[in-house]
Amino acid sequence: MGFEMWIRGFLTLVGLTYVALGGWCLARPEQTARSIGFELIPGAGVSEYMVVYGGLELALGLLFLQPWLRPERLPAMLEACFLIHLCLVAVRSWTLLTIPGIPSFTKSLAVGEWCILILSAACLWWARSATAGTSPVVGP
Repeated sequence: MGFEMWIRGFLTLVGLTYVALGGWCLARPEQTARSIGFELIPGAGVSEYMVVYGGLELALGLLFLQPWLRPERLPAMLEACFLIHLCLVAVRSWTLLTIPGIPSFTKSLAVGEWCILILSAACLWWARSATAGTSPVVGP
């Protein structure tokens, strides 16, 4: 199996994870908010949580699944995965180091974010080194 298929598989796993998390946040906003330490205010608070956590995570998932329908989007989605998780890991690590009382579920999310960042960086490196600029995964 070629590296493009492995990368597509990795993005599929990430995409399905985000779709599942987004769906969980939409289906059970109170439960998911509580698991990460949020207290939702009825009305606007629930709506905002569902939009940002449910809607945005659903959108991220669909973006990462996009290369199955549009293979030419593979390089862009891999780079997006890396950049998004670089930002998430940077902010999450800062908060874990500076804010006391972070719940264990949030810490497990941090581990997942780190794993996705490392794997996306490895995929970028692999794609670029495997073809020295000729692969559709790395672009022009």
